[in-house]
Amino acid sequence: MEKNDRLMNLLGLARKAGKLELGSEAVKQTVRRRRAALVLLCADLSPKSAQSIREEAEKAGVKAMELPAGMDTVQAALGQRAGVLAVKDSGFAEALLKLCAEDRGGTIL
Repeated sequence: MEKNDRLMNLLGLARKAGKLELGSEAVKQTVRRRRAALVLLCADLSPKSAQSIREEAEKAGVKAMELPAGMDTVQAALGQRAGVLAVKDSGFAEALLKLCAEDRGGTIL
């Protein structure tokens, strides 16, 4: 299975488990409440939006990572279009980081 497919499958599992927030405002709230273990940014997110989310994550001490996929891929995998995601579970966050580190597909910001 291709790495991107495994990444999207893992995100789908996190969503089904209720451990994923989608969308800028929901992600910002999750980060501010210290409930985010990892913030994910789609590759085609606007620079202005990405910077805003990165700043929120940095203030809260949460890692942010750019996904090697765009919003269309995320929408196909999760059934909802979003450019920003927050993983609320440390286990899922670690698995996602490990998967992306395997071949440097995602960039930790």
